[in-house]
Amino acid sequence: MDDIDKKIVQTLQKNARASLKNIAEKTFLSSPAVSSRIEKLEREKIITGYHAQVDPMKLGYHITAFVNLDVSPVDKIQFYSSMESIPNVLECNCVTGDYSMLLKVAFQSTMELDVFIGQLQKYGKTNTQIVFSTPVGPRGVDVMAELGEKE
Repeated sequence: MDDIDKKIVQTLQKNARASLKNIAEKTFLSSPAVSSRIEKLEREKIITGYHAQVDPMKLGYHITAFVNLDVSPVDKIQFYSSMESIPNVLECNCVTGDYSMLLKVAFQSTMELDVFIGQLQKYGKTNTQIVFSTPVGPRGVDVMAELGEKE
């Protein structure tokens, strides 16, 4: 990835709906050149998708939590399959430390979260933290860091 590709990725991370014209102006390229670079970034799996960020609270999901879970290695395949089928599981990460999994989940109530945790406990010991607020929300990777510049 060269500096222009990094600028394209940075722009799309901030706004996936940025127009080719807008990106072309920022990179001093033509729109077709930007389009070609984006297609290449997608083929190389640097850009893996485009997403709309939504406010879970406005959709009725008032409880966000992180659940640590200690899953036995022999149960991981079944566990992963199970988590993929549950839409409330926003992320499932295999991690180091006292627990082997870290889940980010969203539920409409603590009662629903409680039922979910009860189901998880068949895989192992859990530890749950409920989120009060998120002062820094999800954001993209800083692709410009090594260039020593910020936009």
